[in-house]
Amino acid sequence: MTGKVFLVGAGPGDPELITLKAVHALNSANVVLVDDLVNDDVLKHCTQARVVYVGKRGGCKSTPQNFINRMLISLATHGETVVRLKGGDPFLFGRGGEEMLALREAGVEVEVISGVTSGIAVPASMGVPVTHREFTHGVTMITGHTQDGAPLNWQALVAGKTTLVIYMGIKKVAEIVRELIEAGMDAQMHAIAIQHGTLETERHVIAPLAMLPMAVHQEKLASPAIIVIGDVVRLANSKHLLATLEVAA
Repeated sequence: MTGKVFLVGAGPGDPELITLKAVHALNSANVVLVDDLVNDDVLKHCTQARVVYVGKRGGCKSTPQNFINRMLISLATHGETVVRLKGGDPFLFGRGGEEMLALREAGVEVEVISGVTSGIAVPASMGVPVTHREFTHGVTMITGHTQDGAPLNWQALVAGKTTLVIYMGIKKVAEIVRELIEAGMDAQMHAIAIQHGTLETERHVIAPLAMLPMAVHQEKLASPAIIVIGDVVRLANSKHLLATLEVAA
């Protein structure tokens, strides 16, 4: 009998932000394949399962995606109930779509359980709504690290006048800021970079866009981190806000 694979989002880091449906899937699993950014406290919901770490993080040694796909297919075809556990949401920069297609092509039943994505939850934990009708008409979520290194359409991103939420961009923050300013974004636009969002180890910097790379460097922020750029950042609930902006000015 063929098993089933659940593609599950574990949320942004805080283990209490996982969904009930995700917990139910973990409770039912025989095997759980865990990504690098998943909080280990989430695994208390699957003590009956075999846990396999298949972490993938930019700049580090990673488990090849094709190997993960083959493992999911093999486990399911041998009758296992498998949870593929990913940080955030499996369909937002999580390669969940690739895994879903591989499983479908192999005839394996697959169910997607959405998770709370860090691009919304992390700014929210700082009091930053990614949309607000007085400041912006939308939000655009992008990756700062494309698979083939192809450049983004910075002019279109600036022209859209939405809040920009940038995943996997902290290592390229200087390049990203330069491209945005060259494309016409105001160098004084509010910006925030947040490391380990929703966790007790959270650290962040807030600065005008042009000063963000220097602030990130000074505070030694590193991955995993989210960058948010837009007028909504002025709503941040941060004791560092005024000091950061005054120093930058």
